[in-house]
Amino acid sequence: IMPRRNVLKIPCIALALVIATNVFLAFYTKRTLQKLIWGDLQKQLHLPLSEWNRTVIERLSHLEVDLQNLKESMKLAMKQEENVDNTVERVKYEEHPVQKTLKVKASETKEHKPKEILFPDSQLFRQWGEDLSEAQQKKAEDLFQEFGYNVYLSNQLPLNRTIPDTRDSRCLQKTYSSQLPSLGVILIFMNEALSIIQRAITSIINRTPTQLLKEIILVDDFSSNGELKAHLDEKIKLYNQKYPGLLKIIRHTKRKGLAQARNTGREVATADVIAILDAHVEVNVGWAEPILARIQEDRTVIVSPVFDNINFDTFELDKYALAVDGFNWKLWCRYDPLPEAWFDLHDVTAPIKSPSIMGILAANRIFLGEIGSLDGGMLVYGGENVELSLRVWQCGGRVEVLPCSRIAHLERNHKPYALDLSVALKRNALRVAEIWMDEYKHMVYLAWNIPIQNSGIDFGDISSRMALRKKLKCKTFDWYLKNVYPSLKPIHNIVGYGRMKNTLDENLCLDQELVSGKTLIMFYCCKRSLQNVYYHLTGELYVGPLIAEANIDDHCLTDPGDGEKPTLEPCSKAAQNRLHIYWDFKPGRAVMNRATKRCLEMKKDTLGTYVPVLQNCTTQAWTIQYTMQNWGQTNIQ
Repeated sequence: IMPRRNVLKIPCIALALVIATNVFLAFYTKRTLQKLIWGDLQKQLHLPLSEWNRTVIERLSHLEVDLQNLKESMKLAMKQEENVDNTVERVKYEEHPVQKTLKVKASETKEHKPKEILFPDSQLFRQWGEDLSEAQQKKAEDLFQEFGYNVYLSNQLPLNRTIPDTRDSRCLQKTYSSQLPSLGVILIFMNEALSIIQRAITSIINRTPTQLLKEIILVDDFSSNGELKAHLDEKIKLYNQKYPGLLKIIRHTKRKGLAQARNTGREVATADVIAILDAHVEVNVGWAEPILARIQEDRTVIVSPVFDNINFDTFELDKYALAVDGFNWKLWCRYDPLPEAWFDLHDVTAPIKSPSIMGILAANRIFLGEIGSLDGGMLVYGGENVELSLRVWQCGGRVEVLPCSRIAHLERNHKPYALDLSVALKRNALRVAEIWMDEYKHMVYLAWNIPIQNSGIDFGDISSRMALRKKLKCKTFDWYLKNVYPSLKPIHNIVGYGRMKNTLDENLCLDQELVSGKTLIMFYCCKRSLQNVYYHLTGELYVGPLIAEANIDDHCLTDPGDGEKPTLEPCSKAAQNRLHIYWDFKPGRAVMNRATKRCLEMKKDTLGTYVPVLQNCTTQAWTIQYTMQNWGQTNIQ
């Protein structure tokens, strides 16, 4: 039997390979042309890749098919005939006896089937849409590019479709008090498809006990999508005719970002407990009761449901296994293995202590206000979930995942409204680090490859948040690491970091080859994290993204002792195998292995391309982008 701590790693690795492959294909053509121009089309398969800093866990679910007829009053703006035979959920090991393949029924007759596949490289049509006419393909692809998911299919699915109950069977045996707190649901959106918002609303109404659901508040963060104006207002009126006063909508007159939109919803809400959700979700049966019961027990708990995934193309649902919500040193969220302490309880329905939340959350409305709600100084997107989690833990609350509360979340294939979120992500990450991370804040700068002094990034005025921290008498980040998130490993002896160049050609940087991850190469300098280098005062030299996590290794530069090729090996493995991982280096000087006395240098191969080699030292020298702790020079950069 596989150890529990390792159960989640296999699907993580598999999904990482899938992600890498997709990005590889997306960028291959462009980089190939560049290499032809540069004269650098080599045997290597090292191609550029946007930074991968999110690790997710892919798991498949059991099947449940339930026929649903469309209600005439819920016809969508497109006023198309909606004809969906079955909603199919994925099954990992066996096919359900009544499972059928979900297809959109083409209006054309057989002789009018498409003669041409218009978008063979589109992610949308890999598992869906084989029966569409060319006109339908064009419409579906246009909507996909606009929204990042399959709006064409969404517009034809029932608003009240059934999704499988993904809870553990033992959750169904739990009973709850008849006197639970009232619930307000806040849906945040910006340029969402109308059918997606309606399906979220419908699922909340259908799967939340009427006596508990007090309000649904829609917050529009300055959408430009026309159907979210008068057309959405008409839909809200229809809902309120049947459920008087249930729905409210607030529209921002300018874009304020995710954190501010959530605060807007909290300020309008009146219910005892508020659940702050994305608008592209479908809540599952029994989702609300565990949330309300747990917060009734402890008003200082911020809770998260367990997420399942709605596939962006087929809208099939993948069941995700239980996990806690963590983050890396870039403060980008990820799933982490369950703590051993939870397994020791022998109760699969018990709340799970979690270092963080993914963003969707529920809380006592008054308590959330007392601890400062969300930080309104966070801009656009990213980091606000980690900021709230650190604040809750350090200031007297706790964060938990509730196994018996499940929500299906539609994850976009791409975010068309913000193609490059890195600017906001960096800025927000530094804001969190400066407010909450004390002497460990340098790890965020290192992970993002940002100079610690004079970063050039304005993370805003933090004086009010520092005053809040003092007022709440919050604990230190050191306490948080030791008591809440010990698997996040800080490093204090890094003295040089960033891109590393040889003075022979300063257009080239040390780089981690993508396919194997174990090969050191020289490649044209860019900003991706595979070119990050971290030099320790103790002599280790990491190449690639800074991981710094317990049980997961960074890649150390190694001299195998024979041959001229340097290798990259997991640091702990290299140390156990007594490989040579310690180097002497100062800025503008050679990089020499302490044991073999060979130097890391570069030379041209038979194609005329520079490659890194290990050889007797010549006069070659290396520079590194940033230094700290007065290493190698008098001024910290």
